[in-house]
Amino acid sequence: MLELIAPPDTAQEARTFVEDEDILGVWSDNLEDGCSILRILVDANRTEALSDSLTEKFSHSEGFRIMLFEVQATLPQPEEKEDEDDPNEEKESEEKSIGRISREELYSDVSSGSEFNTVFIGLVLLSTLVAGVGLVRDDVAVIIGAMVIAPLLGPNVSMALSVTLGDLDLGWQSLKTNAAGIFASLALAFVMGLVMQVDLESQQLINKTNVSLGDITIALAAGSAGVLAYTRGVPAAIVGVMVAVALLPPLVNVGLLLGAGYTNLAVGSVILTTTNLICINLAGILTFLVQGIQPRSWWEVEKAKKATRIAIGIWVTLLAILAIIIWYWNLSVNPL
Repeated sequence: MLELIAPPDTAQEARTFVEDEDILGVWSDNLEDGCSILRILVDANRTEALSDSLTEKFSHSEGFRIMLFEVQATLPQPEEKEDEDDPNEEKESEEKSIGRISREELYSDVSSGSEFNTVFIGLVLLSTLVAGVGLVRDDVAVIIGAMVIAPLLGPNVSMALSVTLGDLDLGWQSLKTNAAGIFASLALAFVMGLVMQVDLESQQLINKTNVSLGDITIALAAGSAGVLAYTRGVPAAIVGVMVAVALLPPLVNVGLLLGAGYTNLAVGSVILTTTNLICINLAGILTFLVQGIQPRSWWEVEKAKKATRIAIGIWVTLLAILAIIIWYWNLSVNPL
């Protein structure tokens, strides 16, 4: 549901405009303060195109504002149009359907997940405690439980979105939140390594010290899946587990091994954690680009393109360097 608030004459003009668009319904009403409200029911895939058009045409009006609300259901259900329209109109309609939620909805969801607060740090510490115990005990179920509560998807997706939109403020916020979460988890895991008996017979512990080129594929898939969960407007909790699979266990493993004095083994976990972090962000940026995420105004688009090229260049270069390091690392560990 897209709600437009504007002076009565502007609202009437906007109603005439949207009636020619592919919408599910439109209603208008006058407010007490002399403004009018226009309610437009539209398919989620077409929200961005319609809101951009309305903003471009009517944002100069005093009191103009657009608000978006998610509609859980509507009765009667929208009727599917028969394919009797002109082929050119059908093609234009398909182009307007972007196959995702709008830029504004996406930004709201992603930015809220990157906020640095006590809840975020609390969840990071709790997930680290659970993951640390699971790694030491070689208990897969406990490790999975830790990944369910780990809030690592939000700041990583928001880092990718900030690059795609060229949003420096969101980028700094995401970077600070991500860094705080990583260092908090690493510090707690280090303390756990000091006080706990770290058993090297734990298969889960040893597995997180082994890194291969196949781990790059897993991390790329995790980053892309995380972004798709946001752009489709579906709950990201389950996909967040996949991102946590790539980040949390190897990160906690680094702290545990360093705390227990196994520095050489910790190197493998450091490489794995760094590789996964790079891949998740690279895949996120590329997936946002494929989904057609970009700023509204042309000057912001140019700034965003420049930021995206720089970020992709940096991530790809770092990934190539790490791929070489992984290859040499595997040769040194398994020379045969």
